[in-house]
Amino acid sequence: MKPKIIGIGAEAIITLKDNQVTKNRVKKSYRILQLDNKLRKKRTKSETKIIEKLKNIIPVPKIIKSNNLDIIDMQYIKGKKLSDNLESLDYKKILKQISNNISIMHDQDIIHGDLTTSNMIYQEDENKVYFIDFGLAFHSYKIEDKAVDLHLLKQALDSKHYKIADTAIKIILNNYKAKQSKQILERIKAIEKRGRYKGH
Repeated sequence: MKPKIIGIGAEAIITLKDNQVTKNRVKKSYRILQLDNKLRKKRTKSETKIIEKLKNIIPVPKIIKSNNLDIIDMQYIKGKKLSDNLESLDYKKILKQISNNISIMHDQDIIHGDLTTSNMIYQEDENKVYFIDFGLAFHSYKIEDKAVDLHLLKQALDSKHYKIADTAIKIILNNYKAKQSKQILERIKAIEKRGRYKGH
């Protein structure tokens, strides 16, 4: 069976074959070859390490193998992408689980970098929310970085799930229990003030 393209992002092509997802970081012709190879290698290794670190503490796809250059083979997560299905599910319980996952991830000093419901899959059989696509993830202990991660999710809920956004955001923030949650939640308010100030 030929691999089926299931996603094309800014830096990678995602294909599916035999219940296995392959993420291939494509060469960028506008970048110097040596720099391009170095960047793709760095990002591939970083993404692999982060998923490996999280695999026993929150639901993430299992890494099958990586060439540590530009390709990661991982488990395909069958389920409902929350960007398309959140409102039709028991979203209050699901959002609590999402908030718990983020708290655990942030306590490992891991920033997802693209926390949207497009990167979350609900597995009904297991009643678990899987986080996917750690292509922009990085390590950071900074309160600012953790606050920005949550702020991006707030923006995603506002734009994609506007009918339930107020309730959804409240659930996420009320259930966020990372070690420095008080300071992180305060920083979100400061980030939003900065955003409003820039908008004037």
